[in-house]
Amino acid sequence: MADGEGPSRADEAGDAKDTSPTLYGEAPTSAEGTSKPIHEESPLLSASGDEEDDDLIVDNGGLDDGHEDGHEDDHDDYHDTKSLWYMILLTISIGGLQLAWAVELSNGTPYLLSLGLSKSLMALVWIAGPLSGALVQPYVGILSDNCRSPWGKRTPFMIAGSAATIISLLALAWAREIVGGFLSIFGVDRASQGVKVSIIVFAVLWVYILDFSINTVQAGIRAFILDCAPSHQQEAANSMASRIIGIGNIIGYLAGFLDLPKYMWFFGNTQFKILCVIACLALGSTVAISIMTIKERDPRLEAAAPKTKGGIIAFFSTVFRSIRRLPPQTRKVCEVQFFAWIGFFPQLFYSTSYIADIYVQPALEANPNMSPDELDRLYEKATRVGTFALLVYAITSLATNVLLPFFIAPTYDAPVYDSTSSFHSNRSYTTRFSRFLDVLVIPGLTLRRAWLCSHLIFASCMFSTLIVRSVAAATALIGIVGISWALTLWAPFAIISAEVSKRDALRRARQSQSRYQNRTDDPESSLDVKEDQAGVILGIHNMAIAAPQILATIGSSVIFKFLQKPRGTPGDRSIAVVLAAGGISTLVAAWLTSRIKDEVELPGEMVPTEEPTREERRSLSRERGLVRSGSYVGLEY
Repeated sequence: MADGEGPSRADEAGDAKDTSPTLYGEAPTSAEGTSKPIHEESPLLSASGDEEDDDLIVDNGGLDDGHEDGHEDDHDDYHDTKSLWYMILLTISIGGLQLAWAVELSNGTPYLLSLGLSKSLMALVWIAGPLSGALVQPYVGILSDNCRSPWGKRTPFMIAGSAATIISLLALAWAREIVGGFLSIFGVDRASQGVKVSIIVFAVLWVYILDFSINTVQAGIRAFILDCAPSHQQEAANSMASRIIGIGNIIGYLAGFLDLPKYMWFFGNTQFKILCVIACLALGSTVAISIMTIKERDPRLEAAAPKTKGGIIAFFSTVFRSIRRLPPQTRKVCEVQFFAWIGFFPQLFYSTSYIADIYVQPALEANPNMSPDELDRLYEKATRVGTFALLVYAITSLATNVLLPFFIAPTYDAPVYDSTSSFHSNRSYTTRFSRFLDVLVIPGLTLRRAWLCSHLIFASCMFSTLIVRSVAAATALIGIVGISWALTLWAPFAIISAEVSKRDALRRARQSQSRYQNRTDDPESSLDVKEDQAGVILGIHNMAIAAPQILATIGSSVIFKFLQKPRGTPGDRSIAVVLAAGGISTLVAAWLTSRIKDEVELPGEMVPTEEPTREERRSLSRERGLVRSGSYVGLEY
């Protein structure tokens, strides 16, 4: 170009491209030679090329706010990358729920024994947990998937379940006062045997109601997290949830160490009452924060689910059909969970007793003829030693949940589409800190491989319980198991959520295409009746967790029947045998984990192939605007 000559058309085009609001440089061109990026053919993403320029650039050189003619743009905010603050608000409710679980698991047995319930009947009480998990969560999942409330699919069940959990905890804690006060109206002596039996029956009833209520909340919260987190951030969301659970565990254990009636007497006159009140306040406040600040999709925008028959038979038939058509990755995860939880269930319930038995052995060998009072004092101190090991276990689990994600390659967080070519879907920018985090990632260490290693670590620790004879070494073993527990709280939910979230996004895209093309009268295109949604899938996953707990309980009872020695007799190693048997099952889980793929593969026919016109997008935006004007909304981040 000669001196003084104006810029050529090519140079002008280059300058225009450099100043384009797409912010991502030159986009790959399609086969027709247009400037449309090759991955922006989906209605999930915003328009590109000339149409995007027309929508974004205004006369004053700024960016349009996404509205035209008073209507919002057809951009789905749920595909945008969410901030850390958003993830905390999204998952904080599961921390309050974990505190409620911790109160029941750590203090429920001593409380029921104090009411006079025998140990032989205790197993019938605590089987309520696995039973409710196997039945309630799939049922709640089906109901919430079909819910069309303006508040969202999951919010009504989170609210109802939380209210029932709070009532159950308070009724359980004040069982003596409620039953005794009611019967005293009729002149019945509170110290009579009939009143004691009535108190036990009343308390057991509320334990069952509590377990069913907690599982209702858990089903809603897990599906809520899956629905509201972008498909490419499911690993991050479930990692944050596992961290929140770890914090809830630590708070629960620390509260159990403190003499609460001394400091918080205004909540009750016993440790259990105060813990229940704290759990109620934590659950109510955290659930309220999540549902008030995180906005669910409006389910009224989705096609109505086909009407089905109600009843128990219809419920089980629906569950069995859903099990047969589980997504491939989810099916493999459920198989892993079934064998893994045969090992985890005994570890969760018997770790304290395992360390306590090791602690009391030297004293029993030195003085085998202790009085009952001396045995009670010895085992009380041994239980505190075992509880300290659980605190180490919880701290290790939380530390793993906080640190390990920085070293994991996020294979399951890959977006459905190449979001780097979309203005809306990628708003992250490279910083020194982000580059530093990229350096921390260990090549080849995927979430699936880390989960596999955690199973091997768990099995090794459980086998080691047969040879460990010192409290310090046993505490170290339980602390190391916290690594495996951290991955159990994170990996399976992340893998399932990534697959289900991507399928849900593509399902909504197909439904949008069907609406654009005026094919909503066609039953085969209006709704994917053969494709289950998040609620029922997560419920089936919980069945895979709950069912092996029942088997583990039966197996443990058989081992104890043959190997357990009377209390106060030295040489009892029955708990170590139970833990080691669980380690064998976990090896099977490790082998099944090796069969899971490191990325979610979607069928080719699920990917939408047609892009709606601008007029079709605006028409759908107007429909959404009319519905959203009366819907329940929260803060956006």
